[in-house]
Amino acid sequence: MSRIGKRPIELPAGVKIAQEAGVVKVSGPNGQLSEALPPGIELSLENSTVVIKRLVDNRMGRSAHGLARTLVNNMVTGVSKGFEKGLEISGVGYRAELNNNVLKMVLGFSAPLEYKVPEGIAIKIEKLVNIVVSGIDKQLVGKVASEIREMRKPEPYKGKGIKYVGEQVRRKVGKSVGS
Repeated sequence: MSRIGKRPIELPAGVKIAQEAGVVKVSGPNGQLSEALPPGIELSLENSTVVIKRLVDNRMGRSAHGLARTLVNNMVTGVSKGFEKGLEISGVGYRAELNNNVLKMVLGFSAPLEYKVPEGIAIKIEKLVNIVVSGIDKQLVGKVASEIREMRKPEPYKGKGIKYVGEQVRRKVGKSVGS
C-alpha cells in the first residue's frame, strides 16, 4: 500500500470538494481548481477528511495512488492558503518591473526581456531585484518561476542571474593569472 496515498487529507474550514466523472473539483476562499484523477482511483469524503482509495491493485494503480493523494492535497492547500515562490536577481544593473501583467526585466542583454504573466498568477516585485510568484495552482506557480529563472540562469563565476530564494549557486574558480 502506498504510504503517501493512505494518509487522509484534512479539509480546512471553507473548502469544499466534489468528484464527478473522474474529475476532482476543489473550491475554497482563494478560488477553484479541478484535476482529472488517474483511472482506478476514487475519493471518499468522511466528515472533514478525504481518503483516496484505489480500485485496482496493479503496478499502475499503486503508483497512481500516491500521485492522486498529492495532487488533491496540493489543490486543497492552494485554495485555502495558496503557494508562492521567490526569485532573486543579482548583477550590476539587473532589475525587474511589472506593467499591466507584463514583467519587464533588464538582465544585461542589449534589450529588456518581457514575460507575459499567465492568468491565475500574481507577481510582486520588491526592491527591483526580488520577484515573488504566487497563485493557487502549485504546478503553474513552479512553471512560471522556472520560466522566469530560465531567462538568465545564475552563472557559476560571478553568480549573476536569476536564482530561487535560498538556492546555492555552485561557484567556480576563475582563471589564475600566470606565474
